[in-house]
Amino acid sequence: MTRPSVLFVCVKNGGKSQMAAGLMRKTAGDSVEVHSAGTKPAGTVNALSAQALLEVGVDLSGEQPKPIDPDLVSRIDYVITLGSEANVDPVDGPTFENWNTDEPSERGIDGIERMRLVRHDIAARVEELASRMRGTDA
Repeated sequence: MTRPSVLFVCVKNGGKSQMAAGLMRKTAGDSVEVHSAGTKPAGTVNALSAQALLEVGVDLSGEQPKPIDPDLVSRIDYVITLGSEANVDPVDGPTFENWNTDEPSERGIDGIERMRLVRHDIAARVEELASRMRGTDA
């Protein structure tokens, strides 16, 4: 039996998609194949995203933003876009979902507190997705 797989996508692959991938690796371990990518990748991972994840034991220090690999998309089980700006052309095979994640900056919350709130929102969504991928209820 093959492991279920997921690709998390945001625009820069520096923040939200990296957070989701890191949290999924922590939640599911080796039971899920996890990837992340960006539609217009940045040069580095967002430092505040990395800091917020390190607070919960997820280390992004070895990660770099990467572009979407069309071959990967065609063989993945789930493609999750984070936010409304990232778009992935649909192909047959994967289940496509969009997560319109919390955006605390719209409420005047910035810095590390913003990233903690974003992390909390993404972590809850990752837990639910991991349960679905394992075939158990959230």
